[in-house]
Amino acid sequence: MPSPTLLIHPDDDVVVALAPLDAGATVTVGETAYTLRERIPVKHKFAARDFAPNDPIHMYGGLVGRAQVSIPTGALLTTSNVAHAATGYTEHRHTYTWAPPDVSRWANTTFDGYHRADGQVGTQNIWLVVPLVFCENRNIYTLRAALAETLGYAPRPVYRDYAERLAAAHRAGAAPADLEALAFEASAAERQARLFPNVDGLKFLTHHSGCGESRADSETFCALLAGYLNHPNVAGATILSLGCQNAQVKVLEQALADRYPHFNKPLHIFDQQQLGVERTLVSEALKKTFLGVAAANETTRQPAPLSQLTFGMECGGSDGFSGLSANPAIGHAADLLVALGGKVLLSEFPELCGVEQQLIDRCVDAATADRFIALQRAYAARAERDGFGFDMNPSPGNIKDGLITDAMKSAGAAKKGGTAPIADVLDYTEPARAPGLSLLCTPGNDVESTTGLAGSGASIIFFSTGLGTPTGNPITPVIKVASNTALARRMPDVIDVDTGPIIRSEQTVAQMGAHLLDVAIDVASGRRTTRAMDLGQDDFIPWKRGISL
Repeated sequence: MPSPTLLIHPDDDVVVALAPLDAGATVTVGETAYTLRERIPVKHKFAARDFAPNDPIHMYGGLVGRAQVSIPTGALLTTSNVAHAATGYTEHRHTYTWAPPDVSRWANTTFDGYHRADGQVGTQNIWLVVPLVFCENRNIYTLRAALAETLGYAPRPVYRDYAERLAAAHRAGAAPADLEALAFEASAAERQARLFPNVDGLKFLTHHSGCGESRADSETFCALLAGYLNHPNVAGATILSLGCQNAQVKVLEQALADRYPHFNKPLHIFDQQQLGVERTLVSEALKKTFLGVAAANETTRQPAPLSQLTFGMECGGSDGFSGLSANPAIGHAADLLVALGGKVLLSEFPELCGVEQQLIDRCVDAATADRFIALQRAYAARAERDGFGFDMNPSPGNIKDGLITDAMKSAGAAKKGGTAPIADVLDYTEPARAPGLSLLCTPGNDVESTTGLAGSGASIIFFSTGLGTPTGNPITPVIKVASNTALARRMPDVIDVDTGPIIRSEQTVAQMGAHLLDVAIDVASGRRTTRAMDLGQDDFIPWKRGISL
């Protein structure tokens, strides 16, 4: 029978409860017996020694907090008795040595992807319809209403069918009690066949960027959009411009020229203030979009080496098991892809707080380490100027499920990056360049971060969660990985892979990581969809660093 407790690292002075532990119970960890002073909820931690006020508290082998008051052995750690604390960091200290995992099992494995003229290979074939400014959002909605269902890209209208059944019953004179008894039927309607089967999606993006913000934010938005247009999963795009916004067409064109000088995909750009009548704008955009999707349909999936994949690593709705199961398993999948010659992007800089020195020492050289140090310090300073700090990162859900300090959360979150050397460090919107693991500066906000991962070229995103979050992306498949089986069973329409067997000692991290790589290959080949894809969860929020004007 698996142990109900876990000491993660021999230097730790806290123990994790893998199951609820009763007050007064005696549990044995290694050769030490502990009598619990109070009930320890699952995923939470109890003190493995007596702490005096201001004593350091260690987990994952590193500093994750300090005692605010005296904490006796066997007591529950909470936000009332523990404060955030993290290890400082300095320059690159030594050469990092890495032993890559055995990847002979995948030596001859390929995925079926969409080959682009510039040599990239996509896991999806998407046509984008996107505005340069939020003023055009309504026209995007109009185009979506006209095209999505007609071409077979609308999600199943099951809720509309349910509403129509309720309305019909009301018109027929049904009493409120009868309406209350009218059950929802998930199988009420089916998605119609796609007119263009080789086009995986016709995606209509809306947002609140492009104007009324700092010029820097508008320029950053154009750089992000350039990344989406150049993305291997995108075949082409229709772009709507009002005409007077900060995010001018020429700014987007310059971002494409600067970052992607060989860009040659079809772009259809429409300026409403030049065209005049809205009907002209929408009808012309509709026609060009239809023809663009038809042309994109001529591209078919062909075999490609796994080195053409780029994984993005994300977590959200984390819990006390995330750093023990889902994140290490994702990290092992990352190591496998790096060993196979692919690219991996580790995001969410606020959730690297406290593990900076470990990452600095994994950088391939001092220059790469210095870039990370500069970006991390600038981000932290900007947050502090706005009255915030990385220590405020854990959400109420994180805290409720055992992550009571940002350093504790970060120590587990960083496991998503595996153990490979850090080949590059990228600021937000910069494209992935070097094979291997790169650090990408994004916020901890789930959707802003996944939006940035896709903008930098992630062709598959792994997203770990302990509490459950439906986050997806319009152009990049998001594989949702649960840290615990209870979540996977409770939210099966959101979760793709359950790593709970690691907690129960039924599978190792390496076994689960290998499984995740196999899942990613199936998704990349179009043989499997993700739950977020099935739900039509197309989240897109550009990160604004400046202020609204």
